[in-house]
Amino acid sequence: MNKLIRLEQYTLKRPQEVLLVTAEVDGVPDQVAVFKGFSSSLMRSTAFDPDIPVLPESAEIIRIDRLHSPYTPDAPRYLQQELTWETIQPLLVEVDV
Repeated sequence: MNKLIRLEQYTLKRPQEVLLVTAEVDGVPDQVAVFKGFSSSLMRSTAFDPDIPVLPESAEIIRIDRLHSPYTPDAPRYLQQELTWETIQPLLVEVDV
């Protein structure tokens, strides 16, 4: 399963959280907000079709921050910062995704 799909599934089960994913796609940085099962790039346009992945399989996830929703860029309320794909695994397993 695509990593971003797993993160979207996580936010469906934890709707009080927003995940802020910092990634790199072919050497180009991107930042994606994941909330209630949907993803949206904060740095480039996002397709209207939810079946088109915001990040391709080849994307390298640099870090994941967990925040309280709603996400307010001017005053973010962090739960955890600088998680890696490996360190977020226990949380994904906890909610069975």
